[in-house]
Amino acid sequence: MGMGDLGVDTRTRSSVITARAAATFDPVGRSVASARTFVRDTLQGWGHGDIVDDAVVLTSELVTNAVVHAGTAADVLCLRSDDAVRIEVADRYPEREIPLQQSVHTMGSPDREGGRGLQLCAALAARWGVDYTSTHKQVWFQLDLPERMVGTRTAGPEIATDLLPLADTRVRVAVVQIDRTGNVSAWNEDAETLFGYPAEKVNGKPLTDLAAWPHTPGTGTGIAEALQLSRWEGSYGIRGADGRVIPVYASHLRVRDTDGEPSTVCLLVRDHERAVLQTPLRGPAPDAASVPDGQAGADPFDAFIGSPPPDDLDGLLQRTVERARDMLDGDAAFLLLATDDETELEVRASTGLPSARQRFARVPVEAGTGRYGSARMPSVHEDLAVVPGASPLLNGTGMRSVVTVPLKVEGRLTGSLGVAAENPGRYSNEEALRLQFAADRIALAVESARLGELERLRRGSLSFLVEASDLLAGTLDRDQTLALMAQMTVPTLATWCAVYTIADQSSEPYLSYVLHEDEERIDGLKALLSRIAPPDPVPTPGARVWSAPADAAHQAALRSSMRTLGLGETPQLGMGIGTSLATAAAVGGETVVLPLVARNRVIGMLTLGKPTEEHFRQEILELAEDLSRRAALALDNARLYSERMAISQSLQRSLLPPELPEVPGVEVEVIYRAAGEGNEVGGDFYDLFPIRDGAYGFAIGDVCGTGPEAAAVTGLARHALRLLAREGFGGPAVLERLNAAILDEGARSRFLTLLYGELWPQEDGSAILKIVCAGHPLPLRLRQDGTVEPYAEPQPLLGVMDDLELYEQTTTLDPGDVLLCVTDGVTERREGTRMLGDDGLADVLTTCTGLTAGAVAARIMRAVERFASDAPSDDMAILAMRVPEPHQD
Repeated sequence: MGMGDLGVDTRTRSSVITARAAATFDPVGRSVASARTFVRDTLQGWGHGDIVDDAVVLTSELVTNAVVHAGTAADVLCLRSDDAVRIEVADRYPEREIPLQQSVHTMGSPDREGGRGLQLCAALAARWGVDYTSTHKQVWFQLDLPERMVGTRTAGPEIATDLLPLADTRVRVAVVQIDRTGNVSAWNEDAETLFGYPAEKVNGKPLTDLAAWPHTPGTGTGIAEALQLSRWEGSYGIRGADGRVIPVYASHLRVRDTDGEPSTVCLLVRDHERAVLQTPLRGPAPDAASVPDGQAGADPFDAFIGSPPPDDLDGLLQRTVERARDMLDGDAAFLLLATDDETELEVRASTGLPSARQRFARVPVEAGTGRYGSARMPSVHEDLAVVPGASPLLNGTGMRSVVTVPLKVEGRLTGSLGVAAENPGRYSNEEALRLQFAADRIALAVESARLGELERLRRGSLSFLVEASDLLAGTLDRDQTLALMAQMTVPTLATWCAVYTIADQSSEPYLSYVLHEDEERIDGLKALLSRIAPPDPVPTPGARVWSAPADAAHQAALRSSMRTLGLGETPQLGMGIGTSLATAAAVGGETVVLPLVARNRVIGMLTLGKPTEEHFRQEILELAEDLSRRAALALDNARLYSERMAISQSLQRSLLPPELPEVPGVEVEVIYRAAGEGNEVGGDFYDLFPIRDGAYGFAIGDVCGTGPEAAAVTGLARHALRLLAREGFGGPAVLERLNAAILDEGARSRFLTLLYGELWPQEDGSAILKIVCAGHPLPLRLRQDGTVEPYAEPQPLLGVMDDLELYEQTTTLDPGDVLLCVTDGVTERREGTRMLGDDGLADVLTTCTGLTAGAVAARIMRAVERFASDAPSDDMAILAMRVPEPHQD
């Protein structure tokens, strides 16, 4: 079949299968989301989170092909071997062939509905293929497992005392042991001091309840994966007892006890004390400038970074700034990476600076006062006090001198590396040359790691947006859509989120939903945002910075502090300093606003925020912009659906008769059920109204069909009946004129069955009835002795013939008698091949002797509902009238 042209591998698997999971999904749209969840949970459970995003995207496409396009059930099988995971998706429609004769490039455009799953397999999978059997077609793909990092033993050189890293007088190392389930099993005294929790409060709890893991879709290792590795080092946060996140540097080592039970020992120090735990370099790392060109056995990259180099971008950048600072004997160092358009630089690593405040901050590249005009060339500033704003990153840090050099790859600016000192005049061109030499050696490795991170982020973003679109498309409820918007952004994209909505162009933005990753912060955040003016509804796409929340939070915290110190008015009840400071910390970082634009109109704003002095990275803002476009359309669809439902229900309620009148000497009860979700009125209708003194008209009818078209004829019939009856026309004349009015509707006309009558209560306790039954199910009369009989004769229905000759039948209801009128939705209630029918209705009515009209109607409806398990597919109306027996003294 030309497999060689495709690069498709269908060789028999030789690896030993170590784990297996399987599930079958029905041929319905929601199965796609269920299949994604199944694959995600399976791979996460196996500890392979690094391939989850690719597996979920491929599974989503292949299951969609099966359950949506092929219309069959999909069987999903996950197989794990030592070095790979294979996922098989089989459907039961083998006649649908895969175009294996074509090359991957001719499978079709990415915009086509068909063929995209195979294109993704070719792009993402290590191997893939198609197998056929007599009953199934199976598409499979294989994802290779990356090699796990292992621990290494290394030692560093002796260095002068004044070059050793700074640490507090008492360095505390928290020792935390985690069992195989991820729960804390040991917690030492230093951990209690660092984080504020006594051991008895945390033992037995999952570490994930305390860890603030830096999560970006598609990048980095998750906490669960990190705990499963043989050894791991890196930075994350621990939420202290006071609610604040404490940045820590951690070293994890996985061990087993004498019984073979595995656990993970975690050593943690404050992040600025990372040198206590960070694995030292393998050997002395001489300055890059001191390595002669062409020296045998000396790799300039290893000479600067050390060997082995970190295998992740953040680790590589952090190692780079630390080595640069040490090489030039600086007090601080920083590294910035260029955005794709090279117009801005983004802070990605620093040492000796408040890294939490600077991380992901962006500065422009173009020349000008206060800008990074020197980013494309090496630059030395001997005294920043003389040239304020020359290096915006260092404003307010106390640094006086700085040297910066560019990172370039093939002549293209990819970043900037800088070293700063607290004393002026520290650096000269000689130091700039040394730093440039080092930067030239690491630029390619940094760019390669950056591109790898962007690719992982792209794949994670694709998976994130697929699931977001699926969730947003699954509801038309406005409030639920708002909640989903916020829950998808927090904490994946931001620490907190607020959604503003705009009802119409003349309305002000309204704060509709607020969410924070810490539930205890939501009320304070909502109160703060309610007190400040909302952002302007600007339709310009993209994220824009909004400083009002952070400014307001800082002012509120300042006022609260002054009141507490007795320098201002007495604090109000419930507005203590703790609440104000916590709120200020929660919103003190960067806040951005993205417009929600749907159908060329701004319908709201999505506001995302970070905690104190944190910034968004550009990739996250681009992902948030994609999400905002999808969310805006989903929110506008929910609004339109709600408006149309409100209009529909209002119009339907106008077609229902007003409250039924009291008829002297006669009990009346009506039960009405319209078929279809959201319908209050359908093709069936009823009415009871006074005609003149002592006379009442009643009607029950059924228009052909259901829904709005039938409801329109319902309104015509009900209003025409009242008008004609009150004009003095008898029953036959009323129906003949209604028949003419229906036929005048032309193409919109529908035939109508109608039972119309006049009710005349008598002084002796009986009631005289005059009835015309035009094609409608005959009314049934229940006598006191339990006998049931039809109470009229059938005549032609309305809306079919021009000339009708109808007649009226007169009879009397004696005390204790019941007259039951129903529509065919009652008698034609079905369960398989069985139908309730006229006889079944009569049998139920015979059991109603002595019941009131309300009890009779309720028993009939209960019997109809119990006759079949499915929801009724036709409208139903029940009208019961009973002449009560005289009271016995």
